[in-house]
Parts: sequence; structure tokens; C-alpha cells
Amino acid sequence: MRTHRSALISCAVILACCGSLSAVQPSLSAVTPFGFQRGADVEATFSGARLEDAEKLLFYSPGFEVKKIEPVNANSIKATIAVSADCRIGIHAIRIQTKTGMSTLKTFTVGALPTVNEEEPNSDFATPQPVAMNVSVHGVVQSEDQDFFVVEAKKGERIVAELEGIRLGYTFFDPYLAILDSKRFELARSDDAALLRQDCLCSVVAPEDGKYVVQIRETAYGGNGSCKYRLHIGSFPRPTAVLPAGGRPGEEIEVRWIGDPAGDWTQKVKLPASEDEKYGLFAEDEKGIAASPNVIRVVDLENAMEAEPNNDRAMATAGVGPGAFNGVIQEPGDVDYFKFNLKKGQQLDVRVYARKTLRSPLDSVIAVYRPNGAALGSNDDSGGPDSYLRINPPEDGEYTVLIRDHLNAGGADYVYRIELTPIKQQLVMTLPEKQRYVSTRMVVHKGNRMALLVNASRQNFGGDLSVDFENLPPGVGYQAQVMKANRGDTLVMFTGDASAATGGALANVLGRPVDENLKIVGNLSQRTMLVRGQNNRDVWGHDAKRMAACLAEEVPFTIEIVQPQVPIVRSGSMGLKVIAKRKEGFKAAIAVRMLYNPPGIASSGSISIPAEKNEAIIPVTANGGADISRPWPIVVQGIAAHAGGSVEVSSQVAELTIAEQFFTITYDKAAGEQKTDTSFLVKIVKKRDFEGAAKVKLLGLPANTSTKTPELEVTSEMTEIEFPVTIAEAAKPATYKSLTCQAILVQNSEPITYTQGGGELRVDKPLPPKVAAKPAPKAAAKPAAPVVAAAPPKRLTRLEQLRLDKKKAKEAAAGGGGE
Repeated sequence: MRTHRSALISCAVILACCGSLSAVQPSLSAVTPFGFQRGADVEATFSGARLEDAEKLLFYSPGFEVKKIEPVNANSIKATIAVSADCRIGIHAIRIQTKTGMSTLKTFTVGALPTVNEEEPNSDFATPQPVAMNVSVHGVVQSEDQDFFVVEAKKGERIVAELEGIRLGYTFFDPYLAILDSKRFELARSDDAALLRQDCLCSVVAPEDGKYVVQIRETAYGGNGSCKYRLHIGSFPRPTAVLPAGGRPGEEIEVRWIGDPAGDWTQKVKLPASEDEKYGLFAEDEKGIAASPNVIRVVDLENAMEAEPNNDRAMATAGVGPGAFNGVIQEPGDVDYFKFNLKKGQQLDVRVYARKTLRSPLDSVIAVYRPNGAALGSNDDSGGPDSYLRINPPEDGEYTVLIRDHLNAGGADYVYRIELTPIKQQLVMTLPEKQRYVSTRMVVHKGNRMALLVNASRQNFGGDLSVDFENLPPGVGYQAQVMKANRGDTLVMFTGDASAATGGALANVLGRPVDENLKIVGNLSQRTMLVRGQNNRDVWGHDAKRMAACLAEEVPFTIEIVQPQVPIVRSGSMGLKVIAKRKEGFKAAIAVRMLYNPPGIASSGSISIPAEKNEAIIPVTANGGADISRPWPIVVQGIAAHAGGSVEVSSQVAELTIAEQFFTITYDKAAGEQKTDTSFLVKIVKKRDFEGAAKVKLLGLPANTSTKTPELEVTSEMTEIEFPVTIAEAAKPATYKSLTCQAILVQNSEPITYTQGGGELRVDKPLPPKVAAKPAPKAAAKPAAPVVAAAPPKRLTRLEQLRLDKKKAKEAAAGGGGE
């Protein structure tokens, strides 16, 4: 979309001049230790930049109580944190709010086991580092490094080694993990575990009493100081799949844990009372709890469980639609069928959950068949490795759905869940990035303003949307524009109370249809890319459902737009005036740019209010298709050096009206010879009335041509104007298509300016001189005729003039040839 693209380009230009947009804001780059034990008090160090005035740690999930924060130096702080005994195991996200802003996002993990640190030397199989069973080891893999750890286990005891590497969010780390016996025979190895994306999982049952060695390295023997890992070693359960992969809210279901080295087992579990599309279910027994969850879906659909044999349509497992089908592609070549009844026109979405959500190895393919066996639709991948299609039954009857692996693979943990659901109306809110690869946070300074764009994705409905925020920091207010039905974004202006205390919060972003009959609420979905692969591919990151918001300390300037008193017209331009109000002593230059450009509008992103000056003009242009449907709210952002970095503020919301032109301009083709005069005819077609006279300037004349009257006036009644053009002898013969006219009409003491091109001037060489003809005999004088006033000569076009010249030449030649 051009609006956002223009904003990003403008932002890039300003960053080149002013440094990082968030330079005065804090950044968070590391948490040490990067894993906490639940039920314990942890002293953690948070490192980054500009953290010395930290006020609050903002956790995106519950289970943490901050007991103390103290600065270490300008770029790090220490905090004592109590982690609750029931804190969720797994990955958590945090930001730090300081007096000057809000930090970037960082993640850490929480586990059930005590932690120990890797100790070198442990890079040789012969001298591994001894560790107890059921601990979490924190370490790092340097270049060409290997780390070895040794544990003792009894025969029949489960040995599980699960590694968090890329999931820590520090770098593109591709780890390798193996469990070896004392003779260095490899019992299990893992590069990329399907369940853990690019991280590793090894699990075995000890074949005898003795020592077992866990080996860690980078797959290609690379590594660096950012290749940190958290290795969980123990006898805890570690299944690779769970079946069924979902259930209804509040329901108690019996699940089968699959893929554990000690064997499968069943267990009854109580599902949460509210829907959760990615609920983490943890395997737990008397030996402990899994180091990470198996994901299931808690949604209000009736479950059907695969019943073998069901590998052809005649033996399909019965279910209902809408409903959910759960099963396993148990072996290579396996296919599963389910049957269900539908009514004609009962449209449903058919979606597979396997690789993307459940982290199953299955690469699904589905097909839906009509009651007569004819195919209704099929799909392999739809926006990812899982399958999706929408069906519209052409008749009542019993339909079937087939599922298989794309490569006809299969295995005990190739679990899937197929959901048949009515077409849902959904709304998702997002915040476009202001700085590439940095998730947007809202920082408004006391006594100032900050504007953001908020995006919305509507699915299966339309109409205007309202946007609201909950849990903003005290002292922060906002005003949101209604998001029009034909738009996917809107403008929100935040204000900071000058008398309020600085503070931060994680705020809810809510979108709702203006039509109260549509009971839809959209929430924020914000992706933070933590690890990027080749071509900046998103490899690992964090998905947040709340916006980081902060009221920060006062800054020494504000900016305002001088509200335009006239519209910008299509194919036109205007200068948008911006004024800065400076506090005494603040003299820095202030870069100014539009937050976004309305459709068809472009603006310069490289304008600054010079140091010690108070105003600047931003050039704004409109193309011939600019949107004239409504006045557009506009905001200008101001960025200036301050406090060792740069700060950003917003102007008030002004209004930009885009209008149709008052008249259009078309051109007759003009031509003339060197050393002659000609004229350039401009035709005026009025599109709407206007008062007074507009000035029209002729621009783009080629070299060595000129006009004595480069500017003419046009009134509402005129249909054409004519510019005299002089062609010098030095003018180069050619056809020039560079002529344009600029129209300027003044209203409310401000100019409305637009330009239209398309004019053409041809410069010719003079014709060769004519041969002189012998004069004809004089005819006898005739009586003088009465004098009659001559009619004004008709203006000849260039083509008519050339024809007349040719006729005269022929006549002259014929007269000379009679001698």
C-alpha cells in the first residue's frame, strides 16, 4: 500500500540524518540468566542501552513480582524477581519502561528445574562436565566448540535432553544434540525436532546402569558468543504428540500421550473454561513435568476420533459438520477418511492443524468428496504447510474428507486435527512498524502528542470500525478516527498530561464495527521478529496481544501544522507549513515528515526546520487519481536530537482536502520554422465555477525558444488562450513534448496550484528559397471597386497554412513555366 510505503521511505530518510528513530529510548538486548526457575527468587541482569532510569518491568504474562530494581550502569540494571510456583513453563516476554521511553522486547524462559552453568573445559568426550539429573544447564557454543555433559542413570530410567537454542531469541543458532553411552555409541541424536522447530530433543531409556554423555554443538561446527542455549536434562516425560489435539472449553477429556521413550499412556485432563487456540498442555508424572508444552486447540466443536480402519471412503470414521476430526497418519502410505452430513449451501471452512500449530511432522493434503464420490475440492498448502479450503455443498447428503501426508510419509506422532467451521467474521488489529524489524511501541511525552496508525484486517464482513484502547498509563489520552469501510487503517492521536507522572503499561487495542448489530471484537496481534534468517526471513519471534505504551518525560519542543485554507487539487501541489515551538535554549534542527500520505498524495521526507528556526514547508503533490471522497486527517512527525539521542513528537491532526481541478487544459500542436514567430493555443475546459481569474504559466519551452507573455489570465467563461512563441535561429529542429501549463488560482489568500502536460512544439528548418518567376504582362487597369470592410482573416491551423504555401508555390511555378 502506497500510504505505508511512503511513510517508511520518509522514515528512512530521516533516520539517515538523525540516527535511530528510537535513539533516546531504551533498548533491551539480553536477560541474564536467560532462564528462571519457577517458585524461586531470581536476581536478573537486564542489558541494553539507556536503562539507568528504569522504572518498571513489564511482563506480558503473569507469575512475576518485581521486588527491587537498581541501576548497574547506564546500560544495565539488576532486578530481584519472585517467580510464582505456578508460573507457566516456557517462553515469556518483557519490556522495560524508563522515564524517557519504552524498551524493545526480549524473551526469557521459565522452567521447573534448578539451573547450573556450563563450565569449561568440557569440549572433549573424555572430560565431560558432570551434572546431576533433572537440571537446566545454561551455556554457549563458540566457533567449532562442542560441549559435553555426563549424567548417571539406572537401567530402565528415562533420559531426556531438550535444548532451547533458537527459541531463546538471540541469533540464528542451528544446534545439534546427541545422547551417547560411555563407549561413545550414539543412542539418540537430533538436529531439528519437528515439535521444537529448529531446536533439539533426544530421549532414550537407559539400557543399563552407568554414565551417559550429552553432546551439544552447532550443526556445521559454527557458533559464536550469541549461540546461547538452555539444556534440560532429566527423567521427566517428553511426549512428541498428544491425541486428541483439542477439545471444548471446560471439558474433561482423555488424552493419549505419544512418542515418549517410556511408552504411550493416557490421562484425563481438564481444559480451560475459555477458548484458547494455542493452549499449552504439559505432560507430567511422578518424575517431573515436560520442559515445554504440546499445543492443543480449545474451541467449541464436537470431537470425532479416528477409528481404524478408515483408509477408504466406505470405512470413513463418522463425525459431524461443523465439528473436529482427530487422528494420526500412523505409517507411510496411510490415509484417513471421515464422513459427515451437510445441507445444500451450508458453507464451511475446512482447515487442518498439524505442522504449523501442533508442530506435527505431518505435511497435510486434504480432499473433500460429494455424496456421489465426485471431488468437491482439495488443497495441499494454503499460506503455510497446513491445508485449508472452503466448501459450498451443492446438495444435501453425506460428504467425506480425506487426509494424507504430501510425501505419503507417516509415523506414530503424525497427529492432525481437522476443523469444519462455519464461515466466521473475524477482526485482527495490528500496528505497522515505524522502524523496520522493530515492533511499534507508543511513547508520548508529557505535554506533547504522539500519533500512530492502527491497521485492521476484516474477514467475511465490512463496514466502518471504531478503535479503542484499554489500560493506557495514567495521564495518557487518545482520540481515534473512525476507520472507514474502504480503508484498512486509521489515525490515532495520543496526548500526554503535562502534570502526570511518567509510567508504562501494556494496553489492549480493540476494534469494533460501528454497526452495533455486528458483535465482533478485534484484538491486537503484534509480531516481534527476534531471529531473522536469509533475506530477513522471520525464523523466530514473539506474538503479543497488547501494545506497549509509555508516558515519558517532557521534551523541549512541539510542532504544529498550519491548517491549509485551500484544497490540493488533482495533479496539483501545495506547501504544507509546519511551525515549531521551542523551549528556551533548544536550538536543534527538527526533521519533519508526514506520518502517512492519503491515497494519491506524495510528500517529501527530507525536510527539516533548520537549527534555531521555527518553520519549514513540506512539499506535497497529488496525482491525477488522488482520492477526493472526503477530507483526510493528516499529521506531521517531528524528530530532533535531544539528551544524547533523538526524540519524536507529533503535530495536531489537521485536515487535507483533495479536490477536482477547476478546469482542464488541452493543447493544439504547434509548429514553426527557425527565425519565425508562431503561437501555442491552449484550450480551457471548465469543470467547476471559480471566481476571479486564474493565472496560467507556460512552462517547458525548448532551448532557444521564448514567449513574451509567459503568463496569461483565465476566467471562468474563457475557452482558450494563446501564447506567442518566438523560435530563434539556434533552436534545434525537433518535436518537443515537454510543454506544460501551470494554473494558479488564489483563494483565501492561499494559492491552488496544479500542472498539466501534453503540449507539443515542432521546430522546422525553413523551406528552400523559391525560384524567381518572370513577371507577367500588366493587365489593363480596371475601374476601382467600391471599398468594402474586409472580414477578419480566419486563423489557419499549421496544416492549413502548409497546404496554402504549397498551393502558392505550385501557382508560382506554373506561371514561370509558361515563358
